[in-house]
Amino acid sequence: MPYDSAATRARLLDAAYAEFSARGLAGARVDRIAAAASANKQAIYAYFGSKEELFDAVLVDRIGVLADTVPYDPDDLPGYAGDLFDALNAAPDLLRLTRWRSLERGDVAPDEVRSHLDKAVALRRVLDLPDDRTAVDILEIVVAISSAWTTVPQGLRAIGGEDPQERQAAHRAVVVAAVSAICRAMSGKEAAAGPTR
Repeated sequence: MPYDSAATRARLLDAAYAEFSARGLAGARVDRIAAAASANKQAIYAYFGSKEELFDAVLVDRIGVLADTVPYDPDDLPGYAGDLFDALNAAPDLLRLTRWRSLERGDVAPDEVRSHLDKAVALRRVLDLPDDRTAVDILEIVVAISSAWTTVPQGLRAIGGEDPQERQAAHRAVVVAAVSAICRAMSGKEAAAGPTR
């Protein structure tokens, strides 16, 4: 069977995602990644250069998947927040991966900065905000609100005795309502709250 470099690279990214999400950059081992991907350890260096560059490639890949799953819609920021909530709760490994990056490196890729700024500029126009900094702040608050449920301990999630899925749905509704309130408070435009999904 001929060697398929694209398939090997994809397997390495998947295996590295699992390894980095579970153990972070410092705790991850290229031997485990290579074994999980059924690949030679040297393939990691050939395709990615180093363990750190593999970590970066995994982040770019997974954040790209998230962006495809949840398209940004500045005209419906509450709906975007609800969709982001759903996607992040369906992919807890991605949140762990980004938290590892914050804990171990605290850096951000230039492309990620550009992406956030582009989103903020669009949001500034929709909400008629005074500057890009305010728009970035709102965007980061929306991301934080959308991802907060993943950090709530099970004991607190169980308050109210509801079925876990019903409780999560109730929390999602609060996320959407909170982002709607932020839009109204920051812009004064009812239309800025937009239709919610």
